[in-house]
Amino acid sequence: MDKPFYVNPVLISMEYAVRGSIAKRAAELKRLGRSIIPCNIGNPQAFGQPPLSFYRQVLSLIEYPEIFNSKTHKTPPIFSDTALDYGRTIIEKLEIGTGGYSDSNGHEFIREAIAEFIDKRDDAVKNNGIRSNPDNIFLTDGASEGAKNIIELLITNKQDGIMVPIPQYPLYSATIHRCGGVQINYYPDENEGWILTRNTLEDSYLKAKNNGVNIRAIVVINPGNPTGSVLNKSCVDEVVDFASEKGLAIIADEVYQDNTYGSKFHSFAQAVWNRPHVPLFSLHSVSKGFYGECGHRGGYLEVRNSPKMASTKQSLIEILFRQASVNLCSNTIGQVLVYLMVTPPPEESDVGELHKKEVQSLLKDLHEKASIIKKSFTEMEGVRCYGEIGALYLFPRLDILPAQTTDFNYCMALLESTGLSTVNGGGFGQKEGTHHLRIAFLPPKSMLEEVLPKWIEFHKNYIK
Repeated sequence: MDKPFYVNPVLISMEYAVRGSIAKRAAELKRLGRSIIPCNIGNPQAFGQPPLSFYRQVLSLIEYPEIFNSKTHKTPPIFSDTALDYGRTIIEKLEIGTGGYSDSNGHEFIREAIAEFIDKRDDAVKNNGIRSNPDNIFLTDGASEGAKNIIELLITNKQDGIMVPIPQYPLYSATIHRCGGVQINYYPDENEGWILTRNTLEDSYLKAKNNGVNIRAIVVINPGNPTGSVLNKSCVDEVVDFASEKGLAIIADEVYQDNTYGSKFHSFAQAVWNRPHVPLFSLHSVSKGFYGECGHRGGYLEVRNSPKMASTKQSLIEILFRQASVNLCSNTIGQVLVYLMVTPPPEESDVGELHKKEVQSLLKDLHEKASIIKKSFTEMEGVRCYGEIGALYLFPRLDILPAQTTDFNYCMALLESTGLSTVNGGGFGQKEGTHHLRIAFLPPKSMLEEVLPKWIEFHKNYIK
């Protein structure tokens, strides 16, 4: 008899709905020749969204610097003067090229650029705010790595808990589960556009406290994933006040901060300027947003108001550095893309105007596609979608479903009928008794014009 092979039971029970059963079935159907529209994940370039020209010009140059040095090759005319200047500067500052390890927390010149970006974003100088410190910034393989590192840091035993918004991006529930901690759900008000209220936070906090949970931090996703909601300043301040009073750290997932489509983004970094005792871990990524560089995995984690550590003379930054050192460093190309994200070409440069037009065009197109999908919901009985448009997702509520069915059944049937792959609301968590789905508004308009009538017809037949 073969000896049984045991693995960590936590990993067996860990779930990630975005690539779960519905996505697996979509892959099976695709192999069988079915046309599939993969709206289960925010992956813009999978739908043919072109990468930003400036980014790819610079990457090409730094990956093959012989373009600059070879006497037998002339620099191709496709490279703008600004891209050439950026390429030379980056190669010089990298010193070791793109194939070598960087410092564990990332290249210093990139961290300095990120700090300047944050200060500019929040008008730190004009508002006499607290400047960002490059030494408190860590380059990561996408924002997910930073989030996982912080949760791993905070959960010290099975009674340590972290508050997460419901619905939430399943990275958080999966990582809390993997680290052996307690997930504490709090529920933004859907009918009011997914806003946060103090009563909502207090109810979840007290319930966990009464169950003996040691609450360490609160996660806020702004703009929201999966809801697409954009928090106003009042909501952001409410979270900071709450964290301050309860002695909690804040994990601010702000990877879609540029995808607000006219709404104003309010950062948590700015909100804690006058709260030096509220630890803040902010996340951003070039793998998300409108950039669409999902495969390059570039992101950063910024730490503010680092707390005094218990039982050690080490600082939190030292521990985070050691944690990052286990992986040696994040990938260099991802780091460079973050640099390009936070230092766009000057608008007056040869490529600056084109870059700006490309960005504006991408955001305009995304907003229009979201509006087209959202409008189609008005033709589906019992389907409602609340809140402003943000991030890359819509999260409609399905108020009418046949008896004994769930949003999972609905999404699976929708896939089988139309080829449209979405994620059921239960995969993100939701209030008991409600049903939702998440759809990424990424397909080309021509594809939407073809599939939306099919979805409307499917819905009509499904709820009969």
